[in-house]
Amino acid sequence: MKSTIKFILASVLLLSFFMIAKPGLADGPPPPPPGGGHGGGGNAPPGGGAPIDGGLSILLLAGAAYGSRKLCKVRSSSSENDE
Repeated sequence: MKSTIKFILASVLLLSFFMIAKPGLADGPPPPPPGGGHGGGGNAPPGGGAPIDGGLSILLLAGAAYGSRKLCKVRSSSSENDE
């Protein structure tokens, strides 16, 4: 009974995914780039070409520091419980 419900739920979720994803492929082409009257005349990358290098490295360092802190806490609490 439980496996039948899981199968039906998985089938419904899969079918709903395909029903939502398919209309997304029917979008028209993107609009042409703006004229040369303001800013650049060509296609610009998303975000206007803003650099993300400095922020990304800070984010990675903060994530590594947070992960190492959590790891140290888990190890210290497990060593206290072992004694």
